[in-house]
Amino acid sequence: MANGNFAAAADSLSALDSRFPFGPLSHQVQLDLVYSYYKSGKIDQTLATIDRFIRLNPNHADVDYAFYMRGLTNMEADNNLFQELVGIDTTDRDPSKSKQAFEDFRRLIQQYPDSKYAADARQRMVFIKNRLASYEISIARFYMRREAFIAAANRGRYVLEYYPDSDQVQQALEIMVSCYDQLELTELRDNAMKTLKLNFPDSEFIS
Repeated sequence: MANGNFAAAADSLSALDSRFPFGPLSHQVQLDLVYSYYKSGKIDQTLATIDRFIRLNPNHADVDYAFYMRGLTNMEADNNLFQELVGIDTTDRDPSKSKQAFEDFRRLIQQYPDSKYAADARQRMVFIKNRLASYEISIARFYMRREAFIAAANRGRYVLEYYPDSDQVQQALEIMVSCYDQLELTELRDNAMKTLKLNFPDSEFIS
């Protein structure tokens, strides 16, 4: 892998793994194969190899690395869905791979809090939270355009409940204020406005 030809390395490692699946170097071969598949952009093969390693070696010293790579791979899968649409807003695409990546990183941190990969996993979880919150906001705006104000307000409330430390909280509150106003739900509107004023005093929604 030193020359960066990861596709060729993956082919060689795969052949070696098939020939000696339980040899003295089998664990390292499998982990190197995970990395080679990942760098080659072979997402399905990467995940399959990771899952096999975890299943066969649940107590291995490097199983934390396997969980970390699983998270990275699922993040990459999410990014690759629309990688050809550079510059186009894709926050409304299905976030299922991001959710899986979040779960992978959460499991890593929960089971291996002292892992050398834990700090990076935490940072990536913050990014994923913002990604998931952005998706909810995008769907809320979709509902607003169709005057489905109850559904839109519920999406905003979902962001407050599940992603309260994301960067989408202000937009969630603004959506709730707007929707409750349209629905003439005065008390709910005023409560949302109060929270908005308290946390985001510069919001354009505050008159």
